[in-house]
Amino acid sequence: MPTPKIKAIFFDFMGTCLNWHTSVVNVLPQNISESDRSSLAQEWRHDYFASNAARVAAHQPPEDIDLTLRKTLDALLIKHPEYTAFIDGEATKRRLVRAWHSMCAWPDVRPALEQLKAQGYEVFVFANGTVRLQLDLCKSSGLTFDMLFSSELLGVYKPSPESYRRVLELVGGKAEEAVMVAAHAYDTRGAREAGMKTMYVRRWTDDVGEDMRVVRRENDVFLEGMGGLAEVVGGL
Repeated sequence: MPTPKIKAIFFDFMGTCLNWHTSVVNVLPQNISESDRSSLAQEWRHDYFASNAARVAAHQPPEDIDLTLRKTLDALLIKHPEYTAFIDGEATKRRLVRAWHSMCAWPDVRPALEQLKAQGYEVFVFANGTVRLQLDLCKSSGLTFDMLFSSELLGVYKPSPESYRRVLELVGGKAEEAVMVAAHAYDTRGAREAGMKTMYVRRWTDDVGEDMRVVRRENDVFLEGMGGLAEVVGGL
């Protein structure tokens, strides 16, 4: 039988499509050095992922991302008391959490989406988080999709196998006719386990602890950016 052509393309959002790092670093207090702000942002991001993974392992439902970010921020400041003098007020903490709701797209994303839409593909956001978060990020980035799927909406986090099954059911798609585009190996691994094609997009902000030689072998496609994405999808 001929190999099914791809019909639906699912994009992870933060990191894959959006530059979360710049948004967070810019909102952290400027009297912290830029290198320290960068390190702090990376650690906060890491701890957020760890919190989600712990909930998945414990079979707990998704938590509001703002609550997770606030809890991991508070824990981060306990680990790094040297920053509490700069991040000590409630208003500052709320502003930092809100920074995750406003991000710019990586420059190569909009052209890739426009090319995919022009060729008739359906493009979706499929990411952990809330509906409100995804709406805010679409507004700040200017990106548009056919539908936004969040862990809040699906009732389960990626990379739980159920999340991929549910999103495919909702769009009436088959796994072999869908591709997951992500800058996170845990995500492409989950999608591959569900039978989807996978495209890994390397971003310097994410998966800093992954062995890229392994990640390259694991995926159908490994890209250094989204340039030429439409042509690559056409070849799957």
